[in-house]
Amino acid sequence: MLYAWLEAQREFFRACQPWAGAAQRAGAGARPAGWPTWGPMARAADAVPAPPPFAIASIEIDGAAVPVDECVVDDTPFCALRKFSRRLRGDAAARPAVFLCTPLAGHHAVMLRETVETILATRDVYVTDWRNARDVPPEAGAFGLDDYVCTLERFVAGAAGDGLHMMAVCQATVPALAAVALLGGPVDTRSHPTLIDRFALEHDLDWFRRTAIDIVPPPYAGAGRRVYPGFIQHAAIIVAHPQRRASLESRYWTAWMTGDFAAAARCLREMNEYGAVLDMTERYFLDTIRVIFHERLLAQGRWSIGRRLVAPRRLTRTALCTIEGGRDDIAGAGQTHAAHALCDAVPDAVRERITEPDCDHYDLFLGPRWRRTIHPALDAFWTRAEAARAAAGEPRPTAERAERRIAH
Repeated sequence: MLYAWLEAQREFFRACQPWAGAAQRAGAGARPAGWPTWGPMARAADAVPAPPPFAIASIEIDGAAVPVDECVVDDTPFCALRKFSRRLRGDAAARPAVFLCTPLAGHHAVMLRETVETILATRDVYVTDWRNARDVPPEAGAFGLDDYVCTLERFVAGAAGDGLHMMAVCQATVPALAAVALLGGPVDTRSHPTLIDRFALEHDLDWFRRTAIDIVPPPYAGAGRRVYPGFIQHAAIIVAHPQRRASLESRYWTAWMTGDFAAAARCLREMNEYGAVLDMTERYFLDTIRVIFHERLLAQGRWSIGRRLVAPRRLTRTALCTIEGGRDDIAGAGQTHAAHALCDAVPDAVRERITEPDCDHYDLFLGPRWRRTIHPALDAFWTRAEAARAAAGEPRPTAERAERRIAH
């Protein structure tokens, strides 16, 4: 099995780390000669074995450092709901929080650390932190796309007492269509199909099952579970977006060579966040291909969770903002904005479509474009939605009302 072979290779590299450190101290390079020229699978073998922590101790607001508390407020075998709270009082603390639906698409939630940090400047944040399937014992049962939706239902119902703005990124836009903000996700893949869309259509589920699925080896808790390994997705991401990894490494080495060790540490943290990958269960992976790319059930109004039909048209008081990047090669033009046609009962006064030109997929939620343009526009939309609700005399949703409003 490729998984078992690669894990043995990783263990070999880890065992060599003390030797490499000694060689470096003796004047040799930190890595074997030729390492940077290895292909994507070598880079995948170098992926960090566990995700780094969010470690957001404080943020700066109006020139002052404000402490941030992190805690897990709900938990399932496959996902933890984290809450990041600012130690503030008064109106600033009372603003509705943001429920960040992170994509379950290969990366750990910590890749969106910068996203969380930026939002914390104005609001508290809930984050869905999906677990690596290799670490979930088989006794915990199967996990599919329907289970993803049910997990969001449970989490939203529990957190809604704070008042919420739901923000879904990339793949998460489909199971979280009740979100008030959808960023770069494949709601309707019929619009301007990308290379990913076409690739998914050209292969049937049996091909993906034969080619992409492996079995978790010992000593992981999930040994025996059938998964789509994170190292395959990581290699695919590097092949599809080599410039991002190259940019991270270039910034790291430039900072190191110029003696800016603080900047080098920040770049290393970003590289570790980007390289933190997870396995997805076989059922979830194949469900995603079938529901989103093959049958397009949500876009055609035919997706049912159990016996409940997913019905975005029932959303009548939920504000809706969709955001796309003009150079997004993962979610094509119009795929995210398609949510407006599905949510046709949302009032025009609380709708917004934002298309950011010259913006790729990752720019939508990471980097200067996210910080300087997209987040300010998004926060302004949330504020307008709050004002519209207040003008209509609507109270903040309680957990009970939020559970009834889930769009099924």
